Amino acid sequence: MQKKMTLHLLVWRQAGPRNPGKMTPYTARDISPDMSFLEMLDVVNEELIKKGEDPIEFDSDCREGICGSCGFMVNGIAHGPERATAVCQLHMRHFKDGDTIVIEPFRADAFPIVKDLVVDRSAFDRIIVAGGYISVNTGSAPEANSILVPKEDADRALDAGSCIACGACVAACPNASAALYVSAQISRFNVLPQGHPERNRRVLRMVQQMDQEGFGDCSNYAECEAVCPKEISISNIAQMRREFFKAVLSRR
Repeated sequence: MQKKMTLHLLVWRQAGPRNPGKMTPYTARDISPDMSFLEMLDVVNEELIKKGEDPIEFDSDCREGICGSCGFMVNGIAHGPERATAVCQLHMRHFKDGDTIVIEPFRADAFPIVKDLVVDRSAFDRIIVAGGYISVNTGSAPEANSILVPKEDADRALDAGSCIACGACVAACPNASAALYVSAQISRFNVLPQGHPERNRRVLRMVQQMDQEGFGDCSNYAECEAVCPKEISISNIAQMRREFFKAVLSRR
């Protein structure tokens, strides 16, 4: 039988966007090493509710690392210490009994804090609305094999499309850049022939919207790639820049 752990938590508590926040200490007792990080927070919240206190607010949905709704800083690292792992898949066996764990929300001007560990990532939605679509005629679905796609291009598009829009790349970047996220969205459309008609317009609109949302510029720190739970490559950023310059020149 595995020994239960006691953990000391320092959690950022903030009642609302306009309220001041502070780090608040909590003790998590009887934590199984097999629990996920969010299950550990559920245990803490159950104790808080029993005491009549407000539970710690955090986003979650699938808890399988595919929806992107979870995400916060664990000991200064977006999603925690395990590579290619969303915080909902981070298990407590990666910590030791008696550890102190610091838990904070993603920090970026473009991600305003809603409450506690919850941030507003609707800036990502507006970037997608700006250019993340492919025009098709209405009617029945076209034959899947009518447009041949080289396997290399299909693989690149699938790799870029694995982005779950969690925002870890923004939180980890010293400039709070969204370049990895935006470049992944551009790549998954522009690489495939179906996305070519809007190719230039797409990159111009999405990059413009990214700037309007207040994200910083990319300085090639590569912190985004290091914390991405889907290990999306920063080569997409280089591709986005090439696409952007081509689009600007074509307009001239």
